[in-house]
Amino acid sequence: MKPLFRPLASASAAGLALLVAVGPLAAQTFSDGQRKEIERIVREYLIANPEVLQEAVAELEKRQVAAAQDRRKSAIDAHREALFNSPHQVTLGNPRGDVTLVEFFDYNCGYCKRALPDMMELLKTDPNLRIVLKEFPLLGPGSIEAAQVAVAVRMQDKTGKKYLEFHQKLLGGRGQADKARALAAAKDAGLDVARIEKDLSSPEVQAAIEESMRLAEALGIEGTPTYVIGHAIVPGAVGIANLRKEIQEAREKSSSATR
Repeated sequence: MKPLFRPLASASAAGLALLVAVGPLAAQTFSDGQRKEIERIVREYLIANPEVLQEAVAELEKRQVAAAQDRRKSAIDAHREALFNSPHQVTLGNPRGDVTLVEFFDYNCGYCKRALPDMMELLKTDPNLRIVLKEFPLLGPGSIEAAQVAVAVRMQDKTGKKYLEFHQKLLGGRGQADKARALAAAKDAGLDVARIEKDLSSPEVQAAIEESMRLAEALGIEGTPTYVIGHAIVPGAVGIANLRKEIQEAREKSSSATR
């Protein structure tokens, strides 16, 4: 029943909006009698042709989607440097890749855990893909602690290789991620835990997480995982097929833009 309710409600709203719009226009141009006649004609027409309301609602939704896409594109362009080339981020894959996939994630997000194999498969199979990881701890104090350790890991590992091993161990592990689990994952990945403990008080840790939070707010990102690919913002664990589709579309647009 839910899918049927929304179009009916939208159609009613559209019809009411149409009548309301006619009202002020008629009040300015026509007499009271003429205005009432216009309203009667409009009402009878809409009752006799309800499909017009469906067409109007469909067109309105189409325009709203297009407007939302334009707003997202503008936001991505406005924050492009911090989004794709920040010194606070982790970069994996081909550093000169023709497409960049940015993932906002939380170590306690079940959907991020589910999506981890998709990212790993893309790393293995797409030699022209660049992947950027943004810690975006939304799910409580444990998530913040884990993200802070992750930033300290990145500070210690400029190549990203040990970070990726740490990332897989922590995100792929069971139980609640927090500082203790994150440090254990870092130790298993061969990182210097004493240095991580020291680096946790570095301004870089706070700066990296605050930047991710600001970017997410600017782009309207409210959950994890969320991907930014080209000018597309893709929320949720959508699966590798959908990610490949978005990557291919971004690749084609980039290629056509340079011709």
